[in-house]
Amino acid sequence: MLAPWGDRLRRPIPRRAAIALITALSVVVGAASFTFAGLHGSPAPSACTRPATSRTSVLSGSPAAVTAGLARSLLGCAPAVVVVNQSPADVAAAVPLAEQAHAPLLLSSPLAANATNAAAYRGHAAAAGPAQPAASASALVALREISGLRPRSVLAVGLQTAALSAEMPQAQVTSDPAGLAAVSQPKVLSHVVVLVSKDDPAEAMAATATAEAAGADVVAVPGYDPRGDPAAIAALSAARPRQVIAVGGGFGPASRLEARLAVVMTGVQLPGGGQLIVPMHRLVALYGHPGVPALGALGQQGISASVARIKKLAASYQALSKAPVLPAFEIIATVATSAPGPGGGYSYQTPVAALRPWVRAATAARMYVILDLQPGRDSLLAQARLYQPLLELPNVGLALDPEWALKPNQLPLQQIGNVSIGEVNSVVDWLGQLTADYRLPQKLLVLHEFKFGEISDLQGLDTHNDDLAIVMDMDGQGTPAMKQQTWNFVTHTTPAGVPFGWKNFFVKDSPMLNPSQTMAHTPQPVMISYE
Repeated sequence: MLAPWGDRLRRPIPRRAAIALITALSVVVGAASFTFAGLHGSPAPSACTRPATSRTSVLSGSPAAVTAGLARSLLGCAPAVVVVNQSPADVAAAVPLAEQAHAPLLLSSPLAANATNAAAYRGHAAAAGPAQPAASASALVALREISGLRPRSVLAVGLQTAALSAEMPQAQVTSDPAGLAAVSQPKVLSHVVVLVSKDDPAEAMAATATAEAAGADVVAVPGYDPRGDPAAIAALSAARPRQVIAVGGGFGPASRLEARLAVVMTGVQLPGGGQLIVPMHRLVALYGHPGVPALGALGQQGISASVARIKKLAASYQALSKAPVLPAFEIIATVATSAPGPGGGYSYQTPVAALRPWVRAATAARMYVILDLQPGRDSLLAQARLYQPLLELPNVGLALDPEWALKPNQLPLQQIGNVSIGEVNSVVDWLGQLTADYRLPQKLLVLHEFKFGEISDLQGLDTHNDDLAIVMDMDGQGTPAMKQQTWNFVTHTTPAGVPFGWKNFFVKDSPMLNPSQTMAHTPQPVMISYE
């Protein structure tokens, strides 16, 4: 039932538009014209807005503290204030009152069982005193915090007025909307955006009303990461705010939000929308090396035919996936070799120039690209650095294949390779920093595994880099039972919170699973690669 309200807040709200929050909660508030004290006679005062500051802040704590903090952040004075119990019905009833009075809206604690019905506020009538719960301690703390706003009148919705009057002796506290002081529209507060979460409708509604009273814009996002909402990215990058105030501790810490907003402000989105790669999307990839059929399905046809082939495969998953399905190329960029080669590393390093046509074609087709490294005796980090010109693109990620990592005395195909967690984390650090430096959408880092020990001390994997999405890809082959056994091992030995990929082999699986069978695994794979 919150969808209409959520959709309304996907873009900055026009400063003079009515807030259509009541409809979203199915609470019908009467459209009577309220007569506010002071509308006739001397000109009504206006709230004093604070100038924008060049900073990002996150307001956390109780709903009362958060909404009071927002009022203090936006306003230097507020002749009228509305305080409401934080039940959605009461908040919805209070929003048009705060909007019409150009007053900030503060939240109190939840209503008690004998709470006043919101219908009592649909007209001029004040609710009966005994039915109103006492003001909570959090509401009293919030009122003390905003005493510097010097309110002349306070409207209490769903709360007793006596306790509020004791805390605000300089103001007239009333439960009658007609007793709220008249306030004129303040000067527009430009270059300020208030960021709210759709996951907390009461706080978001109150914050929206307060932002409206200050003339600031509002952007609402699902969850607490603006990179996950294409509409919010478009709105924020168009607004170019100097100051962003985020309502709710889930957006914090402020330094992390500021880094996320730096990416959002570029306006650059991934194919399929947004700036988070998984689980916002589900990838279906064609794996192999260009022009070499023996190294995977991607090498069995040219560029255009490969695009068509993987798009058809990806389409077969869309009906099975709640997330948008994104077709991808997983290109083996460095190929393990039986001979040492010029550098002695037993790994052929495909020139960047040879891969560019494939990346360009994928980009034009709105696809993602993953560059796979088979390091031989080279280090994964050294090989990753070779492809920085491609990794600087927003739709190019990286995959590490420890199976092909060799010790100084080892040769390909004579043993299963392995790498240390330290070597993997060095790539995590480097790729995350590259992504942050270039303000790129979140990058995908795929780790291939089918056997224990391919990555030593896997539990030490650094999974906390906000600029990366790490996926553990199960590379097992054979019968469905064999693959299931490998899947069980991989999913039970990978650090918590890391999502999984699944690889299907056209030749080496007997038989290869169809899309429905592939998606039947628990947890569902966020990436399916075809070799």
